[in-house]
This record gives sequence, C-alpha cells and structure tokens, in this order.
Amino acid sequence: MTPDQLARIHAAAFRHDRGWSAQEFAELLASPFSHLFTQDAAFALTRTIAGEAELLTIAVDPDFQGQGTGRSLMDLWLRSLDGTAETAFLEVAVDNAPAIHLYTRVGFSVTARRAGYYLRKDSAAVDAVIMTKGLTLGHPRVSPD
Repeated sequence: MTPDQLARIHAAAFRHDRGWSAQEFAELLASPFSHLFTQDAAFALTRTIAGEAELLTIAVDPDFQGQGTGRSLMDLWLRSLDGTAETAFLEVAVDNAPAIHLYTRVGFSVTARRAGYYLRKDSAAVDAVIMTKGLTLGHPRVSPD
C-alpha cells in the first residue's frame, strides 16, 4: 500500500480523530525499524526497537470492520516477532471499546493510562490506556481463545 492509501484508510477508520497524513506514513515507513502488515482495506504499522515491539496504528476501513481483519493483522504482527522482542505494547483511546476488546482477546492487558492523550476534532480530549503483552523468548504467549 502506498502512503496515500494508508492515509485514506486511516482517515476513514479514525473519523473523530486527526488522520495521519501520507507524509507521516512515508516518514514512518522509511525507518528500518517500522513494519507494515496489510490486508484488503486494512493495515497495521508497527515498530520494533531494542526488544520492544509497538503497534503504532492499526486501521480497518469501516466497510470491512467486524469481519476479523483486525484480529488477523494482530496475529500477523505478533507472529512476526519471533525472537525480536520481549514485550509488545500499544496505546488506545479509552472509549475505543472494539479495539480494547480485540487487544484483550490477543493477550494484551492495561498497564498504564495517559490523561487527555487523544485530541478529538469536535470534543474534549480522551485518555489513552497503554496495553502490554509479554512475549516468551520472542514468541507470543498463547491467548485463551
């Protein structure tokens, strides 16, 4: 996917937030530490540095949400960490219940909170929760389902 395609999907998926620009995606993709996982109308952008893997963003076009695409992208990312990271982490808005449910299902748990982290276009800022998942020798721990 091109940076323009990523920006379009991101804007559609995060219509209440500021979507990331094609330039921001291009800059992130230029880093040797960044990794892009794609499926039809969806992607996950991650970064792995010094034993820590971070989900920078995951976006699924609204027309494709609720079909397991996000779960599939999370599984692809976590499987790719074989021997490269001891911890995976992400930040998510506290009011994004579907995302929190997905992350919990793949074994992440809330470890911290950032007040007013996400700025919204037409409403007050929203807190973020930081979720982490320990990895065993670089392998994702098996989730319960």
